[in-house]
Amino acid sequence: MNNTTNMTSLYKVTLAVYILQALALFTAFPLLIAVVINYVKLDSTRGTWLESHFKWQLGTFWWGLLFYIIGAILHLILIGYIICGLVWLWQVYRVVRGLWLLNQHAPMGVQHASG
Repeated sequence: MNNTTNMTSLYKVTLAVYILQALALFTAFPLLIAVVINYVKLDSTRGTWLESHFKWQLGTFWWGLLFYIIGAILHLILIGYIICGLVWLWQVYRVVRGLWLLNQHAPMGVQHASG
């Protein structure tokens, strides 16, 4: 497989993971599929601009999981509902920002002016 074909394939995988993460905002199961895909394909992205997206996606999973667990524990004192709501909004931001930069073929952390 040539480099262009490989990058196109990795781009599609990265897009699929963002879509799974977006679906996971409503049901958790797609997020498990997404994280498995991230780890299986992570080595293939090393040294490419897509590597930053894979790390972003993995960060979204692990940090989200941590704070959802904290929120679940704190449901007993009601603040957990607020924590889980904020984590959900943070995940929406992470998916939208990731998709935005992926669409621009830009690595995470790079700002591009629109237009």
